[in-house]
Formats: sequence, structure tokens, C-alpha cells
Amino acid sequence: MNAPLSLIELLGARSLTDAAVVAIAWDFAGSHAGFALGDGTVAFTAAAWPGGPVVRPRQGGGVEFVPAREPPAPVTRFSVHDGTCLALAADPEGGFLSGGDDGRLVHLNVDGTSEVLIDSAGEWIDLVATTCAGRAYATGRRVHWLGTRPASLPLPGSATALVFNATGDQLAIAHRGGVTLWPVDSHVLRPLAWPGYHRSVAWSPDGRYLVSGMEENALHGWRLPDGGDIEMGGYSGQPRSLSFSADGRVLVTSGGPRVICWRFDPPGGDDQPGECGIAGKTPVTCVACHPAHPLIAVGYHNGAVLLCQPGGSDILFVKPSGDSPVSAVTWSPDGCRLAMGTQAGEIGLVLLPEALFHFEGTH
Repeated sequence: MNAPLSLIELLGARSLTDAAVVAIAWDFAGSHAGFALGDGTVAFTAAAWPGGPVVRPRQGGGVEFVPAREPPAPVTRFSVHDGTCLALAADPEGGFLSGGDDGRLVHLNVDGTSEVLIDSAGEWIDLVATTCAGRAYATGRRVHWLGTRPASLPLPGSATALVFNATGDQLAIAHRGGVTLWPVDSHVLRPLAWPGYHRSVAWSPDGRYLVSGMEENALHGWRLPDGGDIEMGGYSGQPRSLSFSADGRVLVTSGGPRVICWRFDPPGGDDQPGECGIAGKTPVTCVACHPAHPLIAVGYHNGAVLLCQPGGSDILFVKPSGDSPVSAVTWSPDGCRLAMGTQAGEIGLVLLPEALFHFEGTH
């Protein structure tokens, strides 16, 4: 018996590059996904697919898949850095910002035209974060604002994550010993101290909670209105990938063989986390919550990508396992497409329209 086709085989396309996927970002319009690659190039795939596959509701219930009539637009790829791409983010002014180990911060358009904005020879630009209100990048132990309000912040250790909150008015900077909050319109910093090495950061959608993933196989959170601490441990590995659900009620993370789900309505107490996804010997490498619905995209160390729901047992396979870990999964702004990449350089894009899913309270 033939195995059922995965969603990327029914509704998507993939290709193989010869360099690891370091990061994925969608432009602000959601028209293109950019893939930062380990050889200093950036690849682009277009969201639009004229003549592509279609999902149609079936009379009497369910859906039917209409195969593509035309192939997708070819992946385009441009040389950006002399070494490795280390970071990629959508630029609110259009296109993308790419940072590399050649010390350059580059603005890149999807047609390949580019402009070097910063050239810091001898330094690595390894983190980039953007919002409609500001653009920031990190060089080792310093974080910098870019644009009309240039400023620089020294840190007690190298910056390991830069993440803006949902409203774009505060930047969270993870580093050894905690997280520092830097408001866009002020130089007044708010340090959030906690011993250990903080590697990743996630804001709750309402901005009330901030959680960091730590090298010590644990999470640490802060209730920002009163500064209270939230400790979340018990991981078998490092929770490097964190994502809040769109309603803010669940935080999902990597760090185990299944997706770990923490309730945030409210957090704390004696509650133990739940799990979802498949149980196996291969760990979860990355997670991404849908921008509107209770749906999680999950990447695994064996190359598989699937969809699941917090607290649910059902799964949908997006991509079968392969020979390389999934390094990034990222939803488009409208939640109708999912981009993915692996350490072996496989990149993919799959259409996931709402007709595929039924969520409680929707029709």
C-alpha cells in the first residue's frame, strides 16, 4: 500500500540548495518568503502561484485537492555576504534586512538589488529585529538602533535574541544573566535579571508576559506589570524555540520529543505542561503558532514537519522525515502559507488555506 501524500506534496513545492537554512522571514506584505543561507546567499520564494494547487469544499462535507496546472515560480537566489548569513528580517520599508559574519547589514529587495547600510569590518552582525516603529541589530555585546534615532547599548554578554513586542514599542534583548527591555521612544532601560544563559525570547501577544529559553534546560518568565518571576523547568533538552498562541493562552516550546505546552491563563501555580505532536525518539527543533488559529507548525530533528493543536492528539503531516533537522518554520502574515527549511538546505513552501481546517467556534 502506498503511503498517503503529505501536504507539501499536495499543496506545496520544495527545492534543495547547497547551504544550510539559517533563518526564514516573510516580507511585511506576505508576498515573498526569504531564506538566509549559510553560504552568504538569500533565496526567495513567491507566495503567489498562478495555476497552483487548489483546495475546494466538497459537497456534503470535506475538501478536495485540485492539482497544480502550472509549476511554481522558480526560486531566486542572490549573493549578499562574503561569509555566512546570520540573520534575516522583513524591513518595514520594503524588502529584507540581512546580517552576516562579514560585518555588513544589507537591505535586499526580492529582485536582487541591494544596499549596504552598515559595514562593521571585524564584527559579526548576528541578530536583526524590525518593527514598523524601529529597526535594531546586534554586534556581539552591543545592540544598535538603525535610522533616525541611532543609539548603541553595551551588554554584560553577547546578545542572543532580539524580539519586539506585538505593538512594536519595546525591544527585548536576551543575554547572559537575563533580558533587557529597551523602549523604542526612550533610553530608559528595564533590566530583567535571572542567573543563567538566556538563548531565546517570546512575548505574549498582550505584552504582559515575557519568557526566555535557557541553556540550563529550562524556561524563565516575567510578569511584566509587577515584575514577578515564573519558573518553568523539567526539560530534557534546551527549549530554543518558543511561540505563543494567537490568543496568548498557551506558550509552546521545543526542548523535548514532543511539543511542550504551558497554560498562560494565568501562568504559574502547580500546573504541569501538556504535550502535543507525535511521540518518538527524535526531538522537536522548532515550533511556530498560527497567527490567528490554535494551530502549531512543528519541525523535528529527523526533518519531518507536522501540524497539531495544543492539547490535541490529531496531526497532519506537512513534510515527511528526511536526513537533516528542520532549522526553521515560519507562517506567512495571513497564516495561509508555511515556509520551512533544513540544515541540509532544503527549502519548502506549502499552501494551507482555512478550508483545510475546522476550529471550534468557526463555520
